[in-house]
Amino acid sequence: MSQTSGLPTPKRIGTADGMHYFFGYYNKSNWDPTGRYLLAHQVPWADHEIEPHLVARIGYFDLERGEFNVVGETSTWNWQMGAQLQWLDHQPGRKIIYNARAHRTDHRYPGFGSIVRDVETGVEQRLPLPIYVVAPDSRWALSVNYRRLWITHQTIGYPDSCGTDEVPLHPADDGIYRMDIESGSYELVVSYKALRDFHPRDSMRKAIHWVSHIEINPSSSRILFLHRWTERVADETCFLHRLITANPDGSDLRLLECSDHPLPQLYDDFDPGLVGTFDYEKSEYQISHPLWKDDGHIVVWGPHAGEIHYHLYKDAAGAAEVIGRNILTENGHMSFSPTNQRWLMSDTYPDSQSSVRELFLFDTDTSIRIPLGSFYTSPDLGKENRCDLHPRWKRDGSQICIDSIHDGERRLYVVDVDTVIRGNGP
Repeated sequence: MSQTSGLPTPKRIGTADGMHYFFGYYNKSNWDPTGRYLLAHQVPWADHEIEPHLVARIGYFDLERGEFNVVGETSTWNWQMGAQLQWLDHQPGRKIIYNARAHRTDHRYPGFGSIVRDVETGVEQRLPLPIYVVAPDSRWALSVNYRRLWITHQTIGYPDSCGTDEVPLHPADDGIYRMDIESGSYELVVSYKALRDFHPRDSMRKAIHWVSHIEINPSSSRILFLHRWTERVADETCFLHRLITANPDGSDLRLLECSDHPLPQLYDDFDPGLVGTFDYEKSEYQISHPLWKDDGHIVVWGPHAGEIHYHLYKDAAGAAEVIGRNILTENGHMSFSPTNQRWLMSDTYPDSQSSVRELFLFDTDTSIRIPLGSFYTSPDLGKENRCDLHPRWKRDGSQICIDSIHDGERRLYVVDVDTVIRGNGP
């Protein structure tokens, strides 16, 4: 790690115990509401190819005692998103939810399910579907077919111990499911066929379709997702993207952005081996990392009106405005402070020469970018096993938690930004 004088010093969570720790994605806080407990996955390797029976332990750091408490384990996880581990803030007790293998074969996705566990009592509830994201009110979750993701976008999928058969291109009986957490009942709300038929494009006809980056707004009244399709799953530069919103029951679909474009990569003489690890993330056509700012606005990296930027979309109108023109010039994992939306936090993918990732704050009032640190990652890590920073806010907006491997171990680090924010305030 390179750390510039005057920048906050990242604090590594936990002691050296021969284990590796990570949380996963940037779209939810791994702090509990009290700020004392920090969720994480524990594994014995810094790098390993994902296999069906590879087990990660589920647990949390007690930040007051400085210890890691294991509460469960799972073999449904990946390096990017883990097991979709998250707190259920509005459930009684101190409960978490995460994906796990299931032995039942009579549910929609045999072999995959999810577990709700009270970390204090150990009581667990098994649910019939794996989850992608839980509504902020903790009453329901959205689910997708992780077998399909393993085929289309392996970085965020789960391998199947029974092997993965070919999946249909745009089935009418698969897509986004909504599951009630108390009862476990579920229903299909948006099918892949419905998405293909919604403002169809010629490039969709022979392509396989999937969804990712599903998010639910703060009041649990709208959802967003990326609809993606391709004829060549092995080459991510061939992915095409749309940003879509809907009601939680799948009604009132709205198309906010589409990045359909010519694909020379589909020519027979194209060599996908020439594509760099992060070329896809830095593509000028990429739509990625959408997140609700509030109930009606979405921040996303993507193209609009012929230019690619951080954009803020208005859900009701589809209008978009640029955030940080000529300053925020790279794709990253962005989110607004939960307590002061003047502040946008984000990161970068590794620089192609130095393999360094940057962490920073952006002041939307003054358009000033404030560096928080530079973190090296080994260029030997590939797409599926890479370690993105995936910065996440503490609930009170005073700290940021990242995953990093700059010291050779996958670990969680906390960066205190309260002083930085107060020092740059009015």
